[in-house]
Amino acid sequence: MTFVIDSAYAGKTVLSFVKSALRISTSALAGLKRDERGIMVNGKHVTVRYVLQLNDVLFINEQDSFDDTNSAIPPMDIPIHIIFENDDVLLIDKPANMPTHPSHGHTDDTLANAVAHLYQSRNLPFVFRPIGRLDRNTSGISLIAKHSISASYLFFARQKNLIHKKYCAILCGKIESDGKYHTIDTFMKRQEDSIIVRCVGSQEDESAVRAITHWRLLFTSEKVSVVEAIPETGRTHQLRVHFAHIGHPILGDDVYGTPSEAIDRHALHAAYLQIPMPYSGEVTEFTSNPPQDMVSALKDICGASLDDIYKTRFNKP
Repeated sequence: MTFVIDSAYAGKTVLSFVKSALRISTSALAGLKRDERGIMVNGKHVTVRYVLQLNDVLFINEQDSFDDTNSAIPPMDIPIHIIFENDDVLLIDKPANMPTHPSHGHTDDTLANAVAHLYQSRNLPFVFRPIGRLDRNTSGISLIAKHSISASYLFFARQKNLIHKKYCAILCGKIESDGKYHTIDTFMKRQEDSIIVRCVGSQEDESAVRAITHWRLLFTSEKVSVVEAIPETGRTHQLRVHFAHIGHPILGDDVYGTPSEAIDRHALHAAYLQIPMPYSGEVTEFTSNPPQDMVSALKDICGASLDDIYKTRFNKP
């Protein structure tokens, strides 16, 4: 990537530029320092101590090398739907029943395997850098940084709450609500004797962390309700735990609720994402259509159209 230095950074060091403009991490900066073409000004290699001048052309080499490729993730030809892609980010509409990372029992059927194949087909080095992670059975928008510098920028944006997500969930039971936003504010912890299951705890519990979810009712019937959910924090299983905590587990959640004949997974979909684009800071919105299994489940249970409900909250105008 190339930058022409303006008056805002003239007289400042390269280090100042990459830290403030690119939000580059220490590890990414170390990689640039090791690369002979990592940092160049006007076509010549410089160190981070170089003082930039007005109209200098600064080049930052963001490309991975084939030495960086993660050989532990085998490329697999798994179809994926790309919502958006540029030089810095890749957004994929992840289907249900697809883990994000390889793990025991899932070594070649993950989003990482699919992206590895995509990179291989383009003859590009592959390093998997997801910004956040959806559960295996949560569908929807998955954000992936395409190189270490955009990853640094997006991790910083997430820490500063500049990345905003909205989920669509079908919950068990009828909810009486005024349609305004409500907040679930608890502490969460790992359940005893489990490395996976989470539960609500107290502030005094060892390893307990605060978890905050905002939600709004979109539709209710005698058997199920549809809500918009906005996690302010990003704890493991947060939405699943929180809705079970208020007595309305997510439909089909066999860990925090009960299985459902209407759908073979928990009915949770990452429907909306807003991010500041790396470097430009331009706020950009993305949406993902409701998955067919959730559409069918709601129709089978109460005859309602999730497509119509969905349009009121998640589709861009």
